[in-house]
Amino acid sequence: MAKKHDSYDDDYILDILKDTKVIAMVGASANWNRPSYFAMRYLQQRGFKVIPVNPREAKKGTKILGEKCYASLKDIPGKVDMVDCFRAAADIPPIADEAIKIGAKYLWMQLGVRDDKSARKAEKAGLKVVMDRCPKIEHGRLSRSIAFMGVNTGSISSKRKTRI
Repeated sequence: MAKKHDSYDDDYILDILKDTKVIAMVGASANWNRPSYFAMRYLQQRGFKVIPVNPREAKKGTKILGEKCYASLKDIPGKVDMVDCFRAAADIPPIADEAIKIGAKYLWMQLGVRDDKSARKAEKAGLKVVMDRCPKIEHGRLSRSIAFMGVNTGSISSKRKTRI
């Protein structure tokens, strides 16, 4: 029976986060003020290995937060536990197919992203699915860390910049 994705039990989310070591972030951005950049940085600081997937940046040979960028999931050497999707719902079907092919355990769609058909397909292949959630926010919430709001990341400060 397929999981209902209208709400998630905290234990479901916590089990995924505790079991995940390597995250492939599809749609990761090299731009420091994009949500994927903040999420990637936060997750790295919490001990996750986060591998950026962005075809445009991979073509340029870009590293994002010290990690080599790949054009697709299939190009990543080694095992990936979670595929975190910073892409629109219309882009999810081929990402879900690749996640299945590479043997990922989890397919995670970011805030505002939901594709029930891809979720059912991934679950049928044995993946656990989360939709319309952010692992950064969920980790911060479940770990009771204030950093989930952006505090302590070094990007937000109450100190004024020196003008001279």
